[in-house]
Amino acid sequence: MLRQVTSTDAYANLVLPAMLRERRSHPPALTDRDAAFATELVYGTLRMRGLLDAVLAVCVDRPLPELDPIVLELLRLGSYQLLQMRVPNHAAVAATVNLARRVSTSGPAGLVNAVLRRVSEASPEQWIERVAPAFETDPLGHLAVAGSHPRWIVSALRDALARSTPVEADDPDSWRQTRALVAADNERPLVTLVARPGLVTVEELLAIPGRRAGRWSPYAVVLESGAPWAIPQVRDARAGVQDEGSQLVALALSRVDVASYGSGSDDRWLDMCAGPGGKAALLVGLARARGATVVANDRHEHRAELVRQALAPYGGGYEVVVGDGTRPPWEKASFDRVLVDAPCTGLGALRRRPEARWRRTPADLAALAPLQRDLLRAALDSVRPGGVVAYVTCSPHLAETELVVADVLRGREDVIRLDAREQLTEVTQLGEGPDVRLWPHLHGTDAMYLALLRRA
Repeated sequence: MLRQVTSTDAYANLVLPAMLRERRSHPPALTDRDAAFATELVYGTLRMRGLLDAVLAVCVDRPLPELDPIVLELLRLGSYQLLQMRVPNHAAVAATVNLARRVSTSGPAGLVNAVLRRVSEASPEQWIERVAPAFETDPLGHLAVAGSHPRWIVSALRDALARSTPVEADDPDSWRQTRALVAADNERPLVTLVARPGLVTVEELLAIPGRRAGRWSPYAVVLESGAPWAIPQVRDARAGVQDEGSQLVALALSRVDVASYGSGSDDRWLDMCAGPGGKAALLVGLARARGATVVANDRHEHRAELVRQALAPYGGGYEVVVGDGTRPPWEKASFDRVLVDAPCTGLGALRRRPEARWRRTPADLAALAPLQRDLLRAALDSVRPGGVVAYVTCSPHLAETELVVADVLRGREDVIRLDAREQLTEVTQLGEGPDVRLWPHLHGTDAMYLALLRRA
């Protein structure tokens, strides 16, 4: 799995479940304990790669890029067990050396043995003190190394947090939120399900032990044990895997009063960037209960097909279309509610996609910026007067959130910015508004951003 992530740009959260299912169906079959251990090794090694590489750079007698890629992955795998897990040192070293002999020659096995023994000579705290800048003199650099995030991402997270929960620059506690967020990004998130309205109830999903109700969303169920693909309601798409933050932003859009404004209609909703279909499925369930229909659009046919699969159990009340949201195929002002779940860097989902922190660069922000603005402009043109647009990103970066909204609204007198917090009154610690920011360390969700805009 680690080699696929590195060599083919695979995403572990998409590929690993299929690999585990395959290993379970062929002898010797993986046990639940084996699968959990393998999952922790994969996700943990990907999350902590920055810190692991900083330690390995001290223990290896050559630059890490000069190592054979397989050997480097083995060293990371072994170091993660030594520094971040409760695996006994001798077992972590022996198992990694044995694996090195299986996948390579005796030479690399000897290197792996020697390097991992050096790694095991110090505790995680001692290594951090040795390889990370001192927090007192370089807090940003310290969190980047100790928390295994690129420095530019730590800086961006701090900037976004400051907008949500302002602190004074000289406040001795001003880094507390950033430290907590970085730590939360490195924790293993539990799987959250959504009970799709009209198809299955939360009570049905809670009927089996090992599940509990979500913290915020009335449709959320958290799996404390077990695999989602083993649940019949997930297999037949009556329920789906969906972070609670994603549920909340869709719910917020559905709760805004549109009947008292403009034409008063509320029968056509649009999900402009619908793939792979999670938010669209929740919206369809909510819309059908009110006699409304949902148009689910995606630019790519393969993603539109995923949307069709997610919506199929409803049997109707929706239409899936393939089109460029920046040049909509539908008429202007023809929808009452529009969701723009804009393509973004995904920096808000680093818990679930840990490899993204090492793939993304600041250049990605510049590449995505025009698309995000064009989509929001098109959404505002697509909604009727009195209707509402929800601009959503799974990124807290200011360049993908507030700055996009500010740029699009500049010079427009036909848009009213709503206080999105009023639609999520059950959620605490939402900051000063008017937009909503959800955070892993405060809300237990991905870092989601939501702005609600009413067309005047």
